[in-house]
Amino acid sequence: MNKSDKFPTFRGRFLGIAVLVGIQVINGLIHTFSGLALVLGSHVPVASSSNAALIFGVYNMIYGLLTIFFTYLLWKGRRLGWIVTVAVSLFVIIEDILTVLNLLNVPYILKTATFGEIPYSACMHARSFMHLIMLIYLLQNHVRIKYSI
Repeated sequence: MNKSDKFPTFRGRFLGIAVLVGIQVINGLIHTFSGLALVLGSHVPVASSSNAALIFGVYNMIYGLLTIFFTYLLWKGRRLGWIVTVAVSLFVIIEDILTVLNLLNVPYILKTATFGEIPYSACMHARSFMHLIMLIYLLQNHVRIKYSI
């Protein structure tokens, strides 16, 4: 009996990976569509901050599409999917901590979640906590072995 046989699976993958992939796909879709809405809405001449909305919208769309792409690689068992998911989780945690401590002053990075992210993460603390849980899971021995890390 293989040591990894004791972990629950779904379609040949660890159940934790299946849950993580589901959450990440939802995250990617939320970012993609909220970014698209910001890009389309930034052309409405209502406020002078339309450039900010355009830049943040493009960032959200790119982040969302890349999240979906690397989540697909994670689902397929590719090492690159694991590496990028861990790197993004670390980045999000560090970025959120620096923003909350008011040490990060990058234009267009909001101090709270965008409206489209509210069902996904009610605030930045919840987002960091979710990425911390993802990181802890991805660093488990059985998961690292699966991705040859």
